[in-house]
Amino acid sequence: MQATAYTYDPETRSGQVLLDDGTPVPFGTAAFDAGGLRLLRPGQRVRIETEGAGTGLRITLVTLQTL
Repeated sequence: MQATAYTYDPETRSGQVLLDDGTPVPFGTAAFDAGGLRLLRPGQRVRIETEGAGTGLRITLVTLQTL
């Protein structure tokens, strides 16, 4: 699934992405670290992997979207 980076805190390595419908979804340190990224800027397109659905949706991986 694709999303757009919305917020990112380099101290905690966590933040939020916006799904394409505008829904903000938080991600934690483990999801950020799983993607192997070092930095994330708001506005970057990212690829995410998730578990669950609805209010139980949880991001398990955040990485940059590449063509």
